[in-house]
Amino acid sequence: MKRVVKRVRRETKVAIKTVRTASSPFPFCVGPFSLRSMSKKSAMIAALIASCQGQELDAHYLGYFECFNRGLFYEAHDVLEELWLPNRNGSNGPFYKGLIQLAGAFVHLEKGRPRPAAALLRLAHGNLQKYPAIHERLAVDDVLALIGYWLERLETHSSTCNPLSSESAPRLVLLER
Repeated sequence: MKRVVKRVRRETKVAIKTVRTASSPFPFCVGPFSLRSMSKKSAMIAALIASCQGQELDAHYLGYFECFNRGLFYEAHDVLEELWLPNRNGSNGPFYKGLIQLAGAFVHLEKGRPRPAAALLRLAHGNLQKYPAIHERLAVDDVLALIGYWLERLETHSSTCNPLSSESAPRLVLLER
């Protein structure tokens, strides 16, 4: 049994057909959350977002922090992008964009690309500095300090070694209500 699912790529608005067979262990959707690919990681991320549902803050926003703090920086970027894209012109657009850029910077560091990482950190700083010290239960001032710390590390170490390791990976904490 084959089923064809059509979806639209956000970047180009081109229709894509994806074929799913009945024997596939990975569904395209878990609850209301769609998956982009049929991988174990995608299923894990969709389940993570589903577990964040029903809380005070958006499940994608909470999922971002879960992924980021697990060192899943690309996935953090991807999860929050789902929230940012339809709201990018809203009051939280630059806030979400800054957090996406922050995660993206660490994707570049994982791949050993310090210059693009530093560029994204600067962009993230520019987007996040527009917000109050605490916004959406995030201590924005602490995130700005974290960005400054990593920019300094990149300027100091980028020519000798990659400063990102599993021990040095950053963590973000939401404040309690």
